[in-house]
Amino acid sequence: MADDLQPLLTPVVEDESTFREQTRNEPELNSRRPFYVPPRNLHGNTDPQEWVTEEASAMNSRVQYYSKLTTTHKTLVPPDHVIPAEEQIYVYSPLGSALQLESSIDGAGKNPSIVTIFSIWNTMMGTSILSLPWALKEAGFTLGIILIILMSMLTLYCCYRVLKSRQTIDYIDTSDWEFPDVCKYYFGSFGQWSSLLFSLISLFGAMIVYWVLMSNFLFNTGKFIYNYVHNITEVDHVLSTNGTVKVICPNPPGVHQNSTDMSYIISNDTGVHEFQEWWNKTNTVPYYLIVLLLPLLSFKSASFFARFNNLGTISVIYLIVLVTLKAGRQGIHLEFHWFESVNHFVAEFRISFPHLTGVLALAFFIHNCVITLLKNNKHQENNVRDLSIAYLLVGFTYLYVAVMTFAAFPSPALSKDCIEPNFLDNLPSSDILAFISRVFLLFQMTTVYPLLGYLLRVQLLSQLFGKVYPSFPHVFILNIVVILSGVLVAKFYPNIGAIIRYSGATCGLAFIFVYPSLIHMISLHRKGQLSWPSAIFHSFLLVLGAANLIAQFLI
Repeated sequence: MADDLQPLLTPVVEDESTFREQTRNEPELNSRRPFYVPPRNLHGNTDPQEWVTEEASAMNSRVQYYSKLTTTHKTLVPPDHVIPAEEQIYVYSPLGSALQLESSIDGAGKNPSIVTIFSIWNTMMGTSILSLPWALKEAGFTLGIILIILMSMLTLYCCYRVLKSRQTIDYIDTSDWEFPDVCKYYFGSFGQWSSLLFSLISLFGAMIVYWVLMSNFLFNTGKFIYNYVHNITEVDHVLSTNGTVKVICPNPPGVHQNSTDMSYIISNDTGVHEFQEWWNKTNTVPYYLIVLLLPLLSFKSASFFARFNNLGTISVIYLIVLVTLKAGRQGIHLEFHWFESVNHFVAEFRISFPHLTGVLALAFFIHNCVITLLKNNKHQENNVRDLSIAYLLVGFTYLYVAVMTFAAFPSPALSKDCIEPNFLDNLPSSDILAFISRVFLLFQMTTVYPLLGYLLRVQLLSQLFGKVYPSFPHVFILNIVVILSGVLVAKFYPNIGAIIRYSGATCGLAFIFVYPSLIHMISLHRKGQLSWPSAIFHSFLLVLGAANLIAQFLI
């Protein structure tokens, strides 16, 4: 009879303070229970519908049942037989990287701090790094450096607020929650759908930027190979420097010029002129990519492409080496004119500085997946420290590339305003170092582009139809819309700097400024702990995010 009085799972603690003390002293009660992630959040070895068996689906339903029973007390913990086997998870950043995470039996991560820090650095290193020298020029050298430092600190703080957002919810087990789940808890269906919308905007913008860049890299790569094979001498008729280290100005400030018609070839061979006609940066090459990428987007599983994730790291390291070598050969060319551009040198403070803040909003954007990235950290108590170190390294990398490229740009031979939104465009297609960089980036983006398309498909189609792959026509129509958007932008508006700053300011408004600040203020207000200084500061962040977005369209 005495046994009948014992609870089936864990004892119910009548005193709430006693319960909290027990859970504080026994963290393994819930932390040792791994959680099941719904298929829409998993991007692993095969298509989710293929590996989510009926048994696993039933087990997931049981886990959800236990979760609903723990809304007021954490007394019903799913037993071991309810928990499915461990699976591998891939987390994708908005602009390119795919990070593989592995769950662990005790709920804690396996990775040491150095691996976690490097993973965050690798995930944040996207295409924004190519536009940072241009964005620095738009803000002015001095103001640009200040803004990069301030934005890194501001986005780090907001990322910290995202990381701590789950802890603002009492009496509910949020160990398996992501930030969109927190948004749904505080803002209901509006939070769920708005976070989905902004996430889709970031992915869609990333895929457009990728298409523009792949068209650019494919064009210059093909041009280099053709000229090398046929031993053709190319003569540029754009502004350029003389000497062995050549820098070009495809679009001189104040001069309207077609950047696709940058050079002519010394040859009377009609085959050469036919090559120029059929190999054009905006009129033909963007269409050629369709033949390669449309089939890749139709894959049901993206696991094959995730294996090439390390190429992103190699590409970034090579870009740093390229910038260092070019700066060493060209030297430093700086003059300081505080408010007026003089002698081909730009002012230190420029009214177009929002172009930089828009780019930085995307360059430091990791807020939608930071919780997942840090779940696999071996020492969870070091999450804040490791996140801060990662942001420090990312900020230093961005500063180094932007400052060195800007400072080494040869002025007054060329105006600093000649720095292109893709700084590789300031190097001629015949440059061997630039050729190697373009080949690396082209292959990397060709493998990452299907990953972004897969994640876009998972988030959109699973919400609309309840399936990641409802049918081939559904997926095909979505792929056609995405590809045609990229082709049109690559043909009529191939300015990656503008695309990055628009999408960065839009996504940053939601995930960097609005949601983390509102959630923090609401949680403090419900506990009666919201102070005026905190309310003023976080309200200022809301205004700052809105102003950053509006400024992109006004300046």
